[in-house]
Amino acid sequence: MRTALVIGTGLIGTSVALALRSRGITVHLADHDPGQARTAAALGAGTDSEPEGPVDLAVIAVPPAHVAEALAEAIRGGVARGYLDVASVKGGPARALAELGLGEDELSCYIGTHPMSGRERSGPLAAGADLFEGRPWVLTPSRSTDTEVLNLALEVIAFCRAVPVVMDAEAHDRAVALVSHMPHLVSGLVAARLEHAEESAVRLCGQGIRDVTRIAASDPRMWVDILSANPGPVADLLSELAADLDGTVRALRALESADRAERGAGTEGVREILRRGNAGQVRVPGKHGAAPAVYESVAVLIDDQPGQLARIFADAGQAGVNVEDVRIEHATGQQAGLVQLMVEPSAVPVLTAALRDRGWSIRQ
Repeated sequence: MRTALVIGTGLIGTSVALALRSRGITVHLADHDPGQARTAAALGAGTDSEPEGPVDLAVIAVPPAHVAEALAEAIRGGVARGYLDVASVKGGPARALAELGLGEDELSCYIGTHPMSGRERSGPLAAGADLFEGRPWVLTPSRSTDTEVLNLALEVIAFCRAVPVVMDAEAHDRAVALVSHMPHLVSGLVAARLEHAEESAVRLCGQGIRDVTRIAASDPRMWVDILSANPGPVADLLSELAADLDGTVRALRALESADRAERGAGTEGVREILRRGNAGQVRVPGKHGAAPAVYESVAVLIDDQPGQLARIFADAGQAGVNVEDVRIEHATGQQAGLVQLMVEPSAVPVLTAALRDRGWSIRQ
């Protein structure tokens, strides 16, 4: 691949373009909003001028509801020798393409894909060439997909340093409903409880509520498009979740009962849902997609000053300790925060001693 056309210069499209440009690919940018394409070009993602002839690959990076239309126009216009989309839903666009009258011959140059990566912010200014590094990138080839197009898609994934995963389109949509779409709605439902909460309660927010509500900050318009393209599987999961919530509510009400047997049943009900939560959480892949490792935390109090995190990492490195993950909790109303350094259990005493020797305040 030497040339590419990215249609849609939001977060994903601009990030793909930046990754391709970093590998020397000539990238042309197009968007229904010319100003957004110019912004992406100014960031170094490519040029907003039209290509003089067909490019090697066209990347369709528009909302799911518009993928089929944009693809059909591009394919019938002969703008590229290969096409892929990066929409978060795959079954809907495939059906829409069939409804637009595109046959298997026309669609042999197309492959559906989905990079499993994103941020709470949208638009080209949130983009980065490193957005996809180490993340799964799903490919959903059909029986008619040409091998050359599959190879072009794999080349893009390699340039973006992502991990290719081949799936059936419908299986993909059920999977993302479980691991992405349903959790986003649940995060929004929890965050909505805060909208009219007392300020005295909101000031008590800690890292737990920040973790749960983080993805609720995403653009509602974008998520309406996504959920509208995959409503059935998401509704099925929410129905199952609603049944669990009903059971949990009954268990909690039982804990208020004067009857000892009812309280015992309530305790068991709450314990069971928490046990199931533990069992599900340990299945979430950890670092580099591997089975999650058990890390321990070393908590360090820091001031809100430039260079504090860099100093901590440098001191940990000098102590020969690899920091596997980091979490930051800001102290409400104070210019300070608590940094939790996640390390191997055996490294805890080494890191704790080293940081104390260097003047850091360690919290148990």
